[in-house]
Amino acid sequence: MIAKGKNASELFPAVVKNVASKNIEIKKLVYVYLMRYAEEQQDLALLSISTFQRALKDPNQLIRASALRVLSSIRVPIIVPIMMLAIKEASSDLSPYVRKNAAHAIQKLYSLDPEQKEMLIEVIEKLLKDRSTLVAGSVVMAFEEVCPDRIDLIHKNYRKLCNLLVDVEEWGQVVIIHMLTRYARTQFISPWKADEVVDEYNENNFYESDEEQKEKDQKLKSTYTMDPDHRLLLRNTKPLLQSRNAAVVMAVAQLYWHLAPKSEAGIVSKSLVRLLRSNREVQYIVLQNIATMSIQRKGMFEPFLKSFYVRSTDPTMIKILKLEILTNLANEANISTLLREFQTYVKSQDKQFAAATIQAIGRCATNITEVTDTCLNGLVCLLSNRDEIVVAESVVVIKKLLQTQPAHHGEIIKHMAKLLDNITVPVARASILWLIGEYCERVPKIAPDVLRKTAKSFTNEDDLVKLQILNLSAKLYLTNSKQTKLLTQYVLNLGKYDQSYDIRDRTRFIRQLIVPNEKSGALSKYAKKIFLAQKPAPLLESPFKDRDHFQLGTLSHTLNSQAIGYLELSDWPEVAPDASVRNVDVVESAKEWTGILGKPKKEKPTEKFYSESEEEEDESTSTSSSGKCLDLHCLENWSESDSESEKEDKEEGSTDETSGSSSPSEESTDSDSDSKENTAKKTSRAANESDSEDIKKKAEGISKKRSTSSSSDTESSSSEESSSGSKSESDSKSDSEPGKPRSATSTKKEEKTVQDRKTPNKQDVFLLDLDDFCPVTTPVTVPTAAVLSPSLTADLEGLNLSSSSVIDVTSQVSVPTKTYELLHRMSGKGLAAHYHFSRQPGLFCDHMVPVQVTVTNTTDQKIDNIHIEGKKLPPGMRIHEFNPIECLEPGGSTTVTMGIDFCDSTQTASFQLCTKDDHFNVSIQPPVGELLLPVTMSEKDFKKEQGMLTGMNETSATIAVAPQNSTRLVIIERVMKAANLGVVSSGQDNIHRFAAKTVHSGSLMLVTVELKESSTAQLVINTEKTVIGSVLLRELKPVLSQG
Repeated sequence: MIAKGKNASELFPAVVKNVASKNIEIKKLVYVYLMRYAEEQQDLALLSISTFQRALKDPNQLIRASALRVLSSIRVPIIVPIMMLAIKEASSDLSPYVRKNAAHAIQKLYSLDPEQKEMLIEVIEKLLKDRSTLVAGSVVMAFEEVCPDRIDLIHKNYRKLCNLLVDVEEWGQVVIIHMLTRYARTQFISPWKADEVVDEYNENNFYESDEEQKEKDQKLKSTYTMDPDHRLLLRNTKPLLQSRNAAVVMAVAQLYWHLAPKSEAGIVSKSLVRLLRSNREVQYIVLQNIATMSIQRKGMFEPFLKSFYVRSTDPTMIKILKLEILTNLANEANISTLLREFQTYVKSQDKQFAAATIQAIGRCATNITEVTDTCLNGLVCLLSNRDEIVVAESVVVIKKLLQTQPAHHGEIIKHMAKLLDNITVPVARASILWLIGEYCERVPKIAPDVLRKTAKSFTNEDDLVKLQILNLSAKLYLTNSKQTKLLTQYVLNLGKYDQSYDIRDRTRFIRQLIVPNEKSGALSKYAKKIFLAQKPAPLLESPFKDRDHFQLGTLSHTLNSQAIGYLELSDWPEVAPDASVRNVDVVESAKEWTGILGKPKKEKPTEKFYSESEEEEDESTSTSSSGKCLDLHCLENWSESDSESEKEDKEEGSTDETSGSSSPSEESTDSDSDSKENTAKKTSRAANESDSEDIKKKAEGISKKRSTSSSSDTESSSSEESSSGSKSESDSKSDSEPGKPRSATSTKKEEKTVQDRKTPNKQDVFLLDLDDFCPVTTPVTVPTAAVLSPSLTADLEGLNLSSSSVIDVTSQVSVPTKTYELLHRMSGKGLAAHYHFSRQPGLFCDHMVPVQVTVTNTTDQKIDNIHIEGKKLPPGMRIHEFNPIECLEPGGSTTVTMGIDFCDSTQTASFQLCTKDDHFNVSIQPPVGELLLPVTMSEKDFKKEQGMLTGMNETSATIAVAPQNSTRLVIIERVMKAANLGVVSSGQDNIHRFAAKTVHSGSLMLVTVELKESSTAQLVINTEKTVIGSVLLRELKPVLSQG
């Protein structure tokens, strides 16, 4: 009956009689009933007290615990002394389950009678020393309820709580973590100062002398050293990021956010993103916390950008939070992708979400100046949308954006004035009227007409719109009284008798201020300054900006207001309090520190499972798919793994190196060959680590042997590069020997692979590691033959970048002669290097930009082994190295070609140009025009594609063209010299069209130059890559305008 919600209080006397029953099951049910109705029937409940007192002595721990639980739930003040005595006895009970219930009873008794606080603190202090994981969570909860300010009770138990944390039940973990977060903020100094010192050190140490640098190093070491107890807390909470309980993961995340050095806080991001697969309530809380984090530290969540894309099944509250996070994470690199997402969101049927998206576009436009014009154009396009809410929100956002730079946007203000007749949403109408009034001097012909129209409909307008009509009339009266004097008087008369007292008050105020008479005071002289004063542009900020002063994961943070019972985090102390207060007796401390030292060993497998589970899935997928790739894709994988291996080495260490060294099952035919291969690999790897010079000589010797037979060279290189069962081996062999059957080829391939592997050759080790996705710690010099064989080069030259018959990639028409300095001869100790972009598509890989490097030896001694090492590349960027130059004679010069995948960005590719004795840091930054491949298409196709790339995908500018630059040949020559574009035939003499694709993603880049009268031209660029489009526009403007 109770479970169904029915009132069973009438049966109280009959049920209480059964409290003395010997049957345990009946006892439990009676206890449940008593807890529910004891407060209502206090007198009858007192009759059963003696039974509970007897039950507290029962040999069965479950009955003792249940009796204490029921006794503490009977909220009758008269039995407080009995409850206090029962709690004291239960806190010394042999059963941890009973002690746990004693801790629960402390909170109940405190809420019933707060005067018992001092006696209860004694019990809490006793229970805090308990070593049982069952008790720990409950007693810390009691501590938080009764005496959260008594930090001194935690000192001696701090290390024990840290070590027990992993084994405590989940809800206990949450309570303990929150308590330890508060404790740590009072007992340790800030680890964030160390990050600031390191940043300052990195900025200033360029021009330092050796002595000054040593002093700085010493200062850096002495500035901050993390307390071992602080490190203990961080280390013991880290495994809990894998917990199945979302509250535990969230608690650890907030602990790392508030306590960990900024460089370590990033590890929580992956766990928080994992929680987004939970139900919508969990998603809501997690997204709120991520939104707060992403404002201060964007880098934590940038790798997981796609996890925050909105799904159609998400509820509105989740959609808006994801949108907030995407806006916080927006930067120059990803803004074009995000704007494409936002374009889709604007079309959503959820109008609240569509309106929030438009606000997000406005914030992006404010924060990232390169896309401000693009966003404005897109918002202006939305003004013609059928949906009133979308139009209204667009108007409000455009108004805010125009305030930042009104001088350039008179046309947009005119366009919005024309829309006033169709827009009915009051906020939008008010925004348009405010804009026209504020910038009435820029639209002198339109503003009076707008006032005339709105004066007609004044009585039917919303109060918000009426106020703006009054403002507009006042501003026009001050700037253009000749045309608008009568209109203003008419509007002021209407406002004088309006039903709203706000309108009436505003009317009186304006009349006295702008129409001077005998009664008007001195203010009327300054009416123009008051109404037409320069207004500051509004700041479009995140609503989560001010939430970081609340502790993450708390109710106060979620509500953005302080909830009852919220405990604020204290500021870090300037000087660390005495750490010896946490020391315990010698015997206890020895046990505890043994446990602490043993922890990291247990942590390793869990840490590996946490950090690499998704990476391993990705790698296995790429392994299986690599079996179908051509030689070209194998080369791509080779260059990718080369850069990835360096990154993985740092993260995974030597343990992964051995774990990934076994060969795929397809290649091993029997166990004997397997063991030989593994032995050979171990030998070669040991040799790599011990003596790199000897291995170089061996590699050179093997490459010389291989150069004797070109056919076997081709076979071996291709089989090694695609040893996970790829088709490249059979393809290259079928080209040279078309008559051989496939089965024979595959058998020969397996034999050849085993033979090659038996030789402990540096190249073999490298290629095997590539197949097994195992990181290589030693830099590897690949022999010439293994990089590009003659047959492979011929194949690559014949490859086309697009299979489309309408839009085809063409060869370069003009190659820029401009060269850039890679390494100055003074910096390079006599070795000089220059580079230029050759514009040869498909030389290495579809996604790579070919770069020709000319290396010159200006010394009087020969330079040996010039090669590339130490690549420091942004995520996704790859380099295809040039073949090592074995020897460069004095005064000699040679040109080599390398490929770089810049990922459609102008970010710098940094690496080391190395000789036998030296390493020189160099970098290549591409002009945006070299990130393109020219394409040919018809004028009809050009216009079709251009029609699909409007709105936010279009950037334009009007430029002044020098007379000598206005001929067709000069325009084509100048544009193609600045950017790798293809010419599109045009039927009009004054319009010149160019087309290209971005090298990495293949996104179309359409450029139109339309010559106008009076030596001006309209330059329009249409592309999905809005950032590249903006930069290209900026680079083409001076090219066409200069003489």
